[in-house]
Amino acid sequence: MKKQIEIIKKVRTFLLEGIKDLNIEQLNKIPAGFNNNIIWNLGHMIAVQQGICYKRSGLQAMISDEFWEKYRSGSKLAGIVDEAEINYIKQLFFTSLDQLETDYAKNIFSGYTAWTTRYDVEIASIDDAISFIPFHEGLHSGVIGTFKRLV
Repeated sequence: MKKQIEIIKKVRTFLLEGIKDLNIEQLNKIPAGFNNNIIWNLGHMIAVQQGICYKRSGLQAMISDEFWEKYRSGSKLAGIVDEAEINYIKQLFFTSLDQLETDYAKNIFSGYTAWTTRYDVEIASIDDAISFIPFHEGLHSGVIGTFKRLV
């Protein structure tokens, strides 16, 4: 799984590099016809990773319940995400993966609850979950690329 986590880190590095010149207004702009924006997509990627790895294992996620509710699947942003929260999201983009790598090595994900994604993919273990993350993040990378052209 170390290789899978490295792939996720590379995608996240690419994403942050691609948005480094965007200002707070651009990160927060919701393009016409859409429900969320670039910064929501970044926060969502973290929330999903935490949810499918930690919450599905019955473990405490490293994000707060408030962060989870704000960025989980189906949520919509209410208000502007300020610079402090943007910086926190950028920090979590990598610290959450570092923690996942550490916790995976400690084998703490033994109580994983199987589930099926909306894409009809069965996730029955932490290995399945980590393998699914690049697919999910690839979808949101495409959305971010589209939004970047629209803001």
